[in-house]
Amino acid sequence: MPFVVINRVFVNPGYEAEFERRFQRRASQVDRQPGFRAMRVLRPQGNQAPYLVETEWDSQEAFRAWVGSDDFKQAHADPMPSEAFGEGGGLEQFEVVEGTQA
Repeated sequence: MPFVVINRVFVNPGYEAEFERRFQRRASQVDRQPGFRAMRVLRPQGNQAPYLVETEWDSQEAFRAWVGSDDFKQAHADPMPSEAFGEGGGLEQFEVVEGTQA
């Protein structure tokens, strides 16, 4: 079963479009990583809710290799200003126990 990582990101008002644009224009570094399966950026639909950035991997080891890679460093080399983000959020890691797809 796959390994899923979810990053909860509280984006302050006025920075949402730039946050989304950065993922849409990303250099695709993660797409070519061994063990990478999928990525989804989920826009919140309620007040106070964070964006969710979900990545799916073959294994936890594949995810850790990505985090330690030069491509990861390049993908995160030009961060948004700290005032773009609210308090809270963070990285969560899951091993899939059961799942279905249409």
